[in-house]
Amino acid sequence: MSRETAVSRATKHFDDGTFVGDLARRVAIRSESQNPESRPHLRQYLESEIGPAFERIGYRVDVIENPEPRGGPLLLAERIEDPGLPTVLSYGHGDVIRGLDAQWRNGLAPWIVRQEGDRLYGRGTADNKGQHSVNMAALATVIAERGRLGFNSKFLIETGEEMGSPGLQRFCEENKVRLAADVFVASDGPRLSADRPTLYLGSRGGLNFTLTVELREGSHHSGNWGGLLANPGVILAHALASIISRDGRVLVRDLLPRDIPASVRKALADCEPKGDESGPSIDGWWGEPGLTAAEKVFAWNTFEILAMHTGNPENPVNAIPGRAVAHCQIRFTVDTDPATFLDTLQGHLDTAGFEMVKVAQSREDFFRATRLDPDNEWVTWAVASIQKTTGVKPAVLPNIGGSLPNDCFAEVLGLPTLWIPHSYPGCMQHAPNEHALAPVLREGLQVMTGVFWDLGEEPLPARSASAR
Repeated sequence: MSRETAVSRATKHFDDGTFVGDLARRVAIRSESQNPESRPHLRQYLESEIGPAFERIGYRVDVIENPEPRGGPLLLAERIEDPGLPTVLSYGHGDVIRGLDAQWRNGLAPWIVRQEGDRLYGRGTADNKGQHSVNMAALATVIAERGRLGFNSKFLIETGEEMGSPGLQRFCEENKVRLAADVFVASDGPRLSADRPTLYLGSRGGLNFTLTVELREGSHHSGNWGGLLANPGVILAHALASIISRDGRVLVRDLLPRDIPASVRKALADCEPKGDESGPSIDGWWGEPGLTAAEKVFAWNTFEILAMHTGNPENPVNAIPGRAVAHCQIRFTVDTDPATFLDTLQGHLDTAGFEMVKVAQSREDFFRATRLDPDNEWVTWAVASIQKTTGVKPAVLPNIGGSLPNDCFAEVLGLPTLWIPHSYPGCMQHAPNEHALAPVLREGLQVMTGVFWDLGEEPLPARSASAR
């Protein structure tokens, strides 16, 4: 009984096909949270698949109604070995993005796991069924090898993350005592690159909004009215050009952090993003000048135009449109306050002479930014554990560039948050042909077995106030 034999047991669990068999069974459940017809499958995933898997390794399982009507059910699995031991809260989401069945290439289907070389195709293999399956298998491995975890484990699975996690924050607020823990350990999102283990400590936030120019009802013939009627598309284009430059520099500086913290710069110094054969090449000339590629995506705010519409793009006619709209987004770090963004933008546009451009938030809810300080002692502990298993220093990202409901755990529950992803940037997670890489899942299972083994050993960082 040792850490080494536990990791070997985990490796065998992957190599003998047991892990892929479990994953295939889970992928086959069509848990599309964005598809109303698939709503029964959300509960099926928890009750027929995940719950029994936890019960087999000694967890008490509850499937709980979501406090928000549009949210899917949640599952909380608990294994309390000794109230005096440290407690670890983990998380995953059982829902997936729409299957987009007809758009997968020949020979592939979203609900069937198929392996081609190192790639395991199927909806959820990367986001997030494959990732929480790795962590569940690692917990089972430690229990089988040591006979116990050596810590208390709570594992929360939601089924609405692809809809913005409705009800999750309220659930955490209403169950602070039950969810109390010393540290949060979970997996989602991609590694920095496929060949490097990664640890990230939070996420950027995302605020979606529209810029709209509404000048008149309907469209008017461009031959009769051209030169007499203002064109809303032209006005909107110039308004956008006053916000962001042609090379991607945000010109409204009050939307940006004043600086990047020293600990964040230090952590990112060896974390340069790299393109791969599945993704686009990086445009080095784009974005804030003077920042590294890692700082641009992990430590800075960005302004993005997601879509624009004026007139009839699918079937243009010779008419001046009366309306133009741009759907935009700001990705932001914890160093800025999103509550100020829309007023700042409207004030900028009014001052610049674009009073006819109106700013409005697109969604009532948005993901908030979080970040655990890279100098936190739990970060040092996790880096040592991952490096002990792999022999490689993991990339430490203060936060990922995308968004997750990490504020529920970092702010509502007050936990240090450690995310150890088991995917890679080219996984096509929200697109047809989603896949995970078998070597990354295999190494992820080894890494998490080591992490959970080490959590049952001493010494650990000091216990958090939320667990007392």
